[in-house]
Amino acid sequence: MRIILLGPPGSGKGTQAQLLVQRYGIVQLSTGEMLRAAVAAGTPVGLKAKEIMASGGLVPDDIVVGIISDRIDQPDARHGFILDGFPRTVPQAEALDELLKHKHMKLDAVIELRVNESALLSRVETRVAQMRERGEEVRVDDTPEVLTKRLASYRSQTEPLIHYYSERRKLSTIDGMMAIDEVTRAIHRQLLALGAVEPKTHAKATSKATSKAAPAKKGAAKAKTAKKSAKTAKKPARSAKTSAKKAVKGAKQAAKKAAGKTAKKASKKAAKKTGKKSVKKGANKAAKKVTKRRAKR
Repeated sequence: MRIILLGPPGSGKGTQAQLLVQRYGIVQLSTGEMLRAAVAAGTPVGLKAKEIMASGGLVPDDIVVGIISDRIDQPDARHGFILDGFPRTVPQAEALDELLKHKHMKLDAVIELRVNESALLSRVETRVAQMRERGEEVRVDDTPEVLTKRLASYRSQTEPLIHYYSERRKLSTIDGMMAIDEVTRAIHRQLLALGAVEPKTHAKATSKATSKAAPAKKGAAKAKTAKKSAKTAKKPARSAKTSAKKAVKGAKQAAKKAAGKTAKKASKKAAKKTGKKSVKKGANKAAKKVTKRRAKR
């Protein structure tokens, strides 16, 4: 993917560029860094830039485009790049289009991070006030006054690029006032719609993370099933225990009942026997008395 991020100062372009670099394996190309690297390397374009910078002048667009041309030919830019700080004007955008056309490359997307300027100024004012309260040093380029100037410069020079890329159907606008992760997801969705492909290394990492999560989920499910089985097994055990208790209680009650019945029967028998003996004894006594009376007569 070859991407340009547009947006005023403080819109979060730098943060999102770094996240895109990590996700898609592309390089972030900063014009300032490229200029310094070209000067340090002593390339023909770098030497021209060095002379102009030494005299305090601004590096012309054709030299900047030449430095970009050399940089995107390097192996690490093979999978794509994000341009940071370029183009800033419509003439620079036209020069970039010519360069890419010459190299048989195309620009895939221009992502505009749209923000509320009043909210940006309010954030900077709050941050500066908090830093001063803590006794921290405030950077000279991080004040509401400087931001106001930079925003004015962006509106006059860079904002026309929104119309330029919109006409060429390259522009996608995203709400930069959302949380960082929400902005990242919105950019990712937009790039996927344009045919962006994540490198295999990132896909493998995602797949690995998913596969690691899968056994854990499976293990949790197994543990849940085992717990359920144990619970189910526990129920019959409880039922058996209850049944055994009931059986013992029933046996006791039956034994008690049987014992009571036997005792009652024995008592009845004994009483009957005793009654018979008493009757026999009484009869014998009565017979003896009668015999005695007859003997007297």
